[in-house]
Amino acid sequence: MKACASFKKTLMSQTSAFFFNQTLFFVILAKGINMKVLITGSNGLLGQHLIPLFLQDSRYEVIATGRGANRLPKQAGYLYEPVNLRESSSVNQLLQKHQPDIVIHAAAMTQVDDCERNKDACWDCNVNATRYLIQAAEKTKSFFIFLSTDFVFDGLQGPYAEEDAVNPLSYYGATKVAAERLVHNSHLAWSIVRTVLVYGVAADPKRSNIITWVKTNLEQGKKLKVVDDQWRTPTLVQDLAAGCKLVADKKAGGIFHISGGETLTPYQMAVQTAGYFQLNSQLLEKVDAKTFTQPAKRPARTGFVIDKAVQELGYQPHSFEEGLQIVAKEI
Repeated sequence: MKACASFKKTLMSQTSAFFFNQTLFFVILAKGINMKVLITGSNGLLGQHLIPLFLQDSRYEVIATGRGANRLPKQAGYLYEPVNLRESSSVNQLLQKHQPDIVIHAAAMTQVDDCERNKDACWDCNVNATRYLIQAAEKTKSFFIFLSTDFVFDGLQGPYAEEDAVNPLSYYGATKVAAERLVHNSHLAWSIVRTVLVYGVAADPKRSNIITWVKTNLEQGKKLKVVDDQWRTPTLVQDLAAGCKLVADKKAGGIFHISGGETLTPYQMAVQTAGYFQLNSQLLEKVDAKTFTQPAKRPARTGFVIDKAVQELGYQPHSFEEGLQIVAKEI
């Protein structure tokens, strides 16, 4: 009888442990399926590609944020919250309401010359907004992904790896360096994703990119002066979105350079674009950057070494020729 009682007690103990472990497993599984990702700048080019990418993954619940109305073509399957990121209280309320597991901060003032002309607005958008998001994310313990730029570098020794020293030439670049430091010095788990010359098709017809700019003008028989003394590793927006999602999936910490793998000048990109669409490349004039008078100074040679992203994230960008094909189907 004692043996039977002992066996019964052991069996009950094992059964309880089994159900406890199963319950724990399903709780963990459920949490994995319901990860909340909050994306700022959702009306921008990157945001428009990030949202559908995350919606394809059943593990994620998406909260999109932007200033003003939702301008995305697809408006189902996620929640949109209009917010002014330059207001600390609004940002704090937003994160307290949704308690996101991951924040992807893609919103920014990115027009380099506008930033040079309107420095207060640029600082407010790129630095203060980041500060408010960090402060709010520290309360919700969100994993924080910050989008940055190759313009944090001076362009003297590109292409650049993640550990290379920053030295911005423009005010835009300076605000991104300041924001990066806020992220780095925060009490968050974080990742900084830097990128280069992003191209792709946005829902807003007013938004252009080098491919559509070249195609439209050459189709109209217009001559174009295109810079040939600035080197970049141009980035297809779908590749950047995929890179950001890889960082989110792995919650990979640190700095990652996410860009294309080919170093090209804008002129070389324009020539390839003309060739792909069978347009007259003789209308393209090769010029130096000094041809144009611009408020903000551009780095001469940036571009990225992407070995870290390839090895640690499994990132695989398209070639520029492949990117042309993808963009052509969306125009």
